Amino acid sequence: MHETKKEKVSLVSLGCPKNLVDAEVMLGYLAREAYEITTDEKEADIIIVNTCSFIKDAKQESIDTILDLADRKHDGRCRLLIVTGCLPQRYQEELCQELPEVDIFIGTGDYPRIAEIIAEKRQTDGQLRYTGDPNYLYSDDLPRLNSSPAYSAYLKIAEGCSNCCSYCVIPSLRGAFRSRPLAKLLEEARGLVAGGVKELNLIAQDITGYGRDLAGHPSLEELISGLAAIDGVRWIRLLYAYPDGITDSLIDLIKREEKLCKYLDIPLQHIADPILQKMGRRGSEAEIRSLIAKLRQEVPQIALRTSLIVGFPGETEEDFKKLLQFVEEAQFDRLGVFCYSREEGTSAAAMPEQVSERLKRERYKKLMKAQARVSFKRNRLLVDTLEQVIVEGYSEETELLLRGRSIKQAPDIDGMVYITSGTAQVGDIVTLRITDSSDYDLIGEIVS
Repeated sequence: MHETKKEKVSLVSLGCPKNLVDAEVMLGYLAREAYEITTDEKEADIIIVNTCSFIKDAKQESIDTILDLADRKHDGRCRLLIVTGCLPQRYQEELCQELPEVDIFIGTGDYPRIAEIIAEKRQTDGQLRYTGDPNYLYSDDLPRLNSSPAYSAYLKIAEGCSNCCSYCVIPSLRGAFRSRPLAKLLEEARGLVAGGVKELNLIAQDITGYGRDLAGHPSLEELISGLAAIDGVRWIRLLYAYPDGITDSLIDLIKREEKLCKYLDIPLQHIADPILQKMGRRGSEAEIRSLIAKLRQEVPQIALRTSLIVGFPGETEEDFKKLLQFVEEAQFDRLGVFCYSREEGTSAAAMPEQVSERLKRERYKKLMKAQARVSFKRNRLLVDTLEQVIVEGYSEETELLLRGRSIKQAPDIDGMVYITSGTAQVGDIVTLRITDSSDYDLIGEIVS
């Protein structure tokens, strides 16, 4: 009797780590239904592209990836091409007409039904489209196949967003802010740690909003304390903390909890009050500067990361100069810059005084050049200090060097550390003496 050959599935996930967690849940469902997961698209019977449509560049990357992988229907063994995530949720009608190569479109609320939808496609000709209610919230009892290195994982603590910034489409794609129950998060974390995870990266559109919508209003601090009590957890990292939600009690916890990385990602977007108001951001320049000063004073060793937008409608030369000066004064350890993207359906898209693409790019380059100087200076201060580093493997340039990330570097978005002497296994957390640095990376040698 011949054994039925398993169908192979390959999944490409684009965009943010929050999107990646959705992809991992899809992979978990498919693996549970006896599909074989492969990273080689040419070998895949089914290819899934999990898309992002946050800004123009993300949309273009999604479209380019879909068209590229559609070729696998001709030069590979692919028989089903599936597009999931934010792009079909936002542009369902247009995509069905413009991408006939795609067999199935699945939005942000239906991805847990991936295996069921594939089974339905076998009985149906033509495209299938599932882009209904986006207000789905996954639970710890759902299968999830961690695609990050075995020692690290993202823990999505909430879904959606209720901040409604004037430039952002996320609430329409992901629904209102919805926290996951504290007990369910702790249970998922225990499962991840049992599988070898040492680093938990907490993510949501706004992690500081955690618990406000739940009965009893559990706080982010309670969640962190519960995670820190789990044996095996070594690092807990906080990503996407809205500035007005960073309380004194959270700062105190960062200061005293050893497992909580001295690292905080605070997406500020701008510093000039007129622009912050147009963006619909809570807080002012004075409050932001006060917060940064407090963080530096209370936790002197903290690494701060932010993201900024240049070229927002009405951004004057004076507004931009204030932003540039702020970057030079605030001395962020990490910084990401985006050119404003005019997204249909947002209130900012209809605002007057839209800034030209040329001027956006000029301002982007000036801001990044200023940050490179700041980053180089911050990294030089680390030379001859000791840093905790998680070993990630060999350098892409040479297998003579190990590489890793310090406790002050988040996965995928920050720089890395090159290890010039000492031995360690992938996933080990070791102590390095920093011997040199560049604009964004560090160099060191293992001392323990």
